Parts: sequence; structure tokens; C-alpha cells
Amino acid sequence: MDDFGADVFVNRDDPIPTIILDGSTPPRPRTPSTPAEQSDVETPSNQRKGLRGRFSALKEKARIQDQLVEKLLAQVVPLDDANIPEDDPAQKGGSPGVARPNFNLTTMSNNFRRFNARIGVVFVFQARVIRVLSWKQPTHTLSFLAIYTLVCLDPYLLPLLPLTILLIGVLVPSFVARHPAAEFSLSSEQAIGYSPHGPPLAPAITVKPVKELSRDFFRNMRDLQNSMEDFSQLHDGVISLVVPRTNFSDEALSSALFVSLFAACLFMSIAANVLPWRLIFLTLGWAVTCMGHPTLQRQLQTAHEKHIHPQEEKARGLVEKWVERDVILDSAPETREVEIFELQRLSGAGEWEPWLFSASPYDPLSAGRIAGDRPVGTRFFEDVLPPQGWEWSEKKWALDLWSREWVEERIITGVEVETEGERWVYDIYDEQAVEKVGVVEPPVPGKGKEKDKALPPKPSWEEGEDGDGRRGEWRRRRWVRLVKRKNIPETSA
Repeated sequence: MDDFGADVFVNRDDPIPTIILDGSTPPRPRTPSTPAEQSDVETPSNQRKGLRGRFSALKEKARIQDQLVEKLLAQVVPLDDANIPEDDPAQKGGSPGVARPNFNLTTMSNNFRRFNARIGVVFVFQARVIRVLSWKQPTHTLSFLAIYTLVCLDPYLLPLLPLTILLIGVLVPSFVARHPAAEFSLSSEQAIGYSPHGPPLAPAITVKPVKELSRDFFRNMRDLQNSMEDFSQLHDGVISLVVPRTNFSDEALSSALFVSLFAACLFMSIAANVLPWRLIFLTLGWAVTCMGHPTLQRQLQTAHEKHIHPQEEKARGLVEKWVERDVILDSAPETREVEIFELQRLSGAGEWEPWLFSASPYDPLSAGRIAGDRPVGTRFFEDVLPPQGWEWSEKKWALDLWSREWVEERIITGVEVETEGERWVYDIYDEQAVEKVGVVEPPVPGKGKEKDKALPPKPSWEEGEDGDGRRGEWRRRRWVRLVKRKNIPETSA
């Protein structure tokens, strides 16, 4: 009685068809059925083995089953555990009470068997959808179109669909199974109709997974194999169709597609509320369903080969001409100007010594200077490298002759700018640490009467106490050079 009310979901009709796209690799031919498919059928010799024989048969069945699945998995996963990357325990997280074990071949084999024994409901649904759309039974397809038309004309009926399916597809068959109709061998005059009255006569229907290594188990494996092939074919077809047009490998074509999609977004944002969406979905649904009819499919294929296929090259040529004529791309790479500061330090002998080339001017009020840190950089010009992802666009560095501008842009104070000659920017010598700051240029000697006028001598932060024009410990000047974006080489996956 335990198995009387049990039911399994298995696609016992035609196998799930595989999709073969243009340019794709056809699936491998199926291997003939193995004797394991009939392993669930007991023979008279098996029945005479007794209890010990049945236990040994069960052990042998499980052993064959484990070997079969492990051989299937061994084709796609490494058998050496050292080649399997382990997850970082510190990065593990998620919801409490959720186990996330690492890959294990035994667990994978067990989960695959359990999954294959229960996946039949998906294949049954897929097979029924294919039968409806391919017009195997025209009455079923027309009924589907009638329901689809009602939903399109009145979208408020959409929440009614799952409730109706649960009522008619699940509850009514379950009630009829517990209250079966009586069987009569009488004539038609004496036969009575179905009556739901009375207590339940049959056990309730339960859904159980298929038996492992049974005929239904291999049917599920067959449909799973075909579904994996369908997904691989669709994945490769979508990648070959979409990716070359959207990854900017052909920048002109991808730019034209971007402009077209942007214009479509603008149009839909304005006209979406005035479009007859009910009529659109109704027309599309009827068109897609009618295209699945075998007669119409043959006519469409003939029309495509006769009328559309010869015009494909012409249409593609028109699109390429439009892209070539209207899409203008930047031919020159992006360029930027980079800078480096040449720092020199005043020695005890009063000579300026080359110190290093730094990315910072190391001015008197810079953070590193106040903290007492030494400047960071390289001692030689040849060791200065372009930024990451860039390369030199010019062969030599150029001295920035507008030293006053970059000083004012950075709001650097406490320095003396040399506007002629080598364009050095000096630190100001300030022995008394007077709080006077600013950008000061060297005084230019006057002419005529202005030269004879002498100001009263006084100590200043610009000239020093004795007015000898001494300067600070550091001086710097700015060099510039152009860089351009560097092409990134392709890396093999």
C-alpha cells in the first residue's frame, strides 16, 4: 500500500530536443542503453537468492552507482585534492545556520544522484510546453491562446492564473485520486455517473523521487544531458551574437549601437505611456505560437531562404556604410602633462648641490617639510618613470619657464621666484622666523633718479638681517613632459 499512492515525475515521452545553432558543434551521438537500465527489474533467479542475496545485490547496486557517478564527475573535476582551491576561512560569512561546505567529490556524487532523481518535474513541464507550442494537440494550443488572449485584454486576470492552476491542476486531481470513480461492467443504461460522496477509498498521492539506476533515473539523465547541451549552445550563440557588437572591439559599430539605444531610451521615456501594450503583447504571443506550427514553419523557412537571406548582405552593407560615414572616433590617444621637480640643496661651502628629482616641490610649508621628513624621489632623470598605464609621448623633458604660475596655483608661500635665467624657486632665508610670507621676486635695479634714492636700511625676511641677499637651504624648478595612454595587450584566458 505504500507504493500505491506514490507518483514520480518523469518525462516518458520524446527526449528533450537539443538545439543546434549555426556554427555550433553538434552534440555527440548517444551511447546505446546499458544493461544497468534494466537493473530494477527482478528476475526469477534473483528472487531465489534469499535475504543474504538481496543484501549483497543492494550493496553491489550502490557500488555500481557510485562508480558510475564518480566516473562521470572525474571527466570534469580534478581527482587530486591539492588542485582544488580552498576558501579563505576569514572571508566566510553569510546568513547564520547556512552551511557552505567546500567541494568534495563524494558530496558532489551524492548530490548529483539526489538531484537527478528529483529533476523530472522540470523536464515534464518543459516537454508539455514544447508540445503546446509545437501544436502536437491543436485543441491544447488553442486553449492556451484563448487564456493568453484573456490575460492580454484584461491584465488584472494575471493574479488569477496561479490560483486557478493550483485549484484545477493540483487539488482536483488529488481529490479524484482519493475518491476514484466506480468501475462497472454493466450496460450503458445501468451505468451511473461519478459521485464524490462517501469516505476516501484510495490512499493520497505522494510524490517520490525515482529509484536510482532505474529506467526513469536514466531518462532524467538523458534529458539533463540534452538540457546542458541546449544551454551551452544558447550561451555560445548569444555570446557570438552580442559580445562582438557590445565590447567595443569594433569601436565604430559599438558606438553606433550605443547612440541607437540611447535614442530608443529617450523615445521610450516619452512614448511608453501611449503605446498599446495590450495589443503589442497579444500580437507577439499569437505570432510566436503560430510560428511553432509545422506547416507555417516550412513556409517561413522557404520565405527566409528566398527573400530575406539574399537581402542580408545588402542590409549589412547599408549599416556599415552608415557607421563609417556618421560615426567619428578619436584617432589620437589621450595625452596628459606630467611634472617632476628638481631639488638642489645649499652646502656648507655655499655651493648648490644636486639632490634628487621629486614629485613634490618640498616647499617650506609642505607637510613633509614641517614634519622634518626628507624629500622622496630619485637621483637621476633617467630613473623617472611615467604613471602606471601611460607611456612617454615626448623624448625629452622641458623646463617650465612660467615658474611664477605653478607657485601661485599651489599657493606656495615663503619662497622667492626667479622669473629669468634657470627659473629656480628659492626658499627665503629667515633667521629671525618673522611671520611674513608671500611670493617675492628679486628686486630689479632702478635707473636714473630712482637709483639714487636709497631706502633706510632695515632687516627683512627677503634679504636677511645684514641685507646680503642670502637665501634658504633649498631651491627647486619644474620640468614637464607629455605622456599618452598605453595599449593594454591581450591576455590569453
